[in-house]
Amino acid sequence: MLAAAAALLIGAAALPALPQAEGFPLERAVKATYLWKFGPFITWPQTALAGPDSTIHLCVAGEDPFGAVLDEALAGQSIEGHPILLRRLARVDRQSACHILFAAGSPEQSVAEALEAVRGTPVLTFTDAARAPQAKGIVHFVMRDERVRFEIDEYAAAENGLTISSKVLSLAVSVRSRLK
Repeated sequence: MLAAAAALLIGAAALPALPQAEGFPLERAVKATYLWKFGPFITWPQTALAGPDSTIHLCVAGEDPFGAVLDEALAGQSIEGHPILLRRLARVDRQSACHILFAAGSPEQSVAEALEAVRGTPVLTFTDAARAPQAKGIVHFVMRDERVRFEIDEYAAAENGLTISSKVLSLAVSVRSRLK
């Protein structure tokens, strides 16, 4: 199962993003797919999930850049047997119960504020250089060679109690080590 998920993640990395136009559907689709494809490569603390079939909450905080593309990407998907529930939130805090968070930012809560709100909790955070180049989540989307790629902050993952598989770390364009 892990090998199949690795192949899918690698396949998503190989998709061309094509010329960058705001809201280009293929780029959005690749990013939306990454949000849940990372799941099998993350080890959450045992306390993060209530049980073996509990729901994983994938949250988009702020102004949703994905729209229906994310709904379509998640249709019928699960992570290691856990169904995925998509939640769109204006703001997040420590009690938001997100397992995966895309911090999009809004006038109500900036990307940096959203990241700070969940720091130290078992949440895999995603950010996008196109939306907030300086505020970086554990996974930070960047464009390289006209492809959607990502940087990983392994140190921030460790702060949140998460472990990221070496298979994913090897695909990142850069990794901030968990050792500081």
